[in-house]
Amino acid sequence: MSNRTTFRVLAAATTLLALGAAAGCSSGGAAGADPQRVDVVAAFYPLQFIAERVGGDAVRVTNLAKPGAEPHDLELNPSQVGQVSEAELIVYLKGFQPAVDDAVAQNGGDRAFDVTGVQPLLDASAGGHNHEGEEENAEEHGAKDPHVWLDPTRLAGIGDQLAQRLGKADPDHAADYTARAAALRADLTTLDGEFKHGLATCQRREIVTSHAAFGYLADRYQLDQVGITGLSPDVEPSPQRLAHVIEEAKEHQATTIFFETLVSPKVADTIAGQVGAKTAVLDPIEGLAADSNGDYLSVMRTNLQTLQTALSCS
Repeated sequence: MSNRTTFRVLAAATTLLALGAAAGCSSGGAAGADPQRVDVVAAFYPLQFIAERVGGDAVRVTNLAKPGAEPHDLELNPSQVGQVSEAELIVYLKGFQPAVDDAVAQNGGDRAFDVTGVQPLLDASAGGHNHEGEEENAEEHGAKDPHVWLDPTRLAGIGDQLAQRLGKADPDHAADYTARAAALRADLTTLDGEFKHGLATCQRREIVTSHAAFGYLADRYQLDQVGITGLSPDVEPSPQRLAHVIEEAKEHQATTIFFETLVSPKVADTIAGQVGAKTAVLDPIEGLAADSNGDYLSVMRTNLQTLQTALSCS
């Protein structure tokens, strides 16, 4: 082979490699594909929201849970396992998504940021309404409630810690992460004030929900949560549980039974029919609907309006 032919072969090979690399980057590629930004994998939507707010244009965030999907049930495909193993930071909530917990245990190393470590989680029964002698749901005995993001003040604390963790991964932008976390905290403090004021004076304080996702919100704003099912939204309530919830709803003259965007309203409809109530969406913001153009802040404000109507707040 002549020197000129050899040169042409090498040049062609180099061009193909370059094109392949460019294609990998332009299609989104795997985590770790963007050298200019910190590659962050978020386990589900609220963690994506704070990662994008705190990280800004210095991060590239991949959400493992797709819009419209119920994140509790997430199963990871090989590509997503690869994203976890290649990410520079993995933001997750231990105990909420078993598949993510497994992937982090196998491939996360010291790159995992577990938000449950920021401050202690509430017990599953917190924010709930119990009568003396009432049996605790067996699945929840001793369990912790993972839905920490529904208290804006706790989410702000997670944002502050995330800024510190990003600053360690990317010291050049540490001050920017801290500043963006402070801006996020300001927005969440404003939201918290709106909830406190908006729910201060209501005719009722009991909320009947399709699953017990609202313990933090109830605890923060002095509401009583009556969950039709427990922490997991896909568990069918027993006939005894349904009867108890109907009794509770009648006793507290509930006018609204709440269901969720990502879960069937069938059970909520059944109870509403039994007690002469209507149904309405109260969104636990585990994920956005596939056609949603909102974000955490806008969905929380919609929740506030829904609660004010249902509870006859002045």
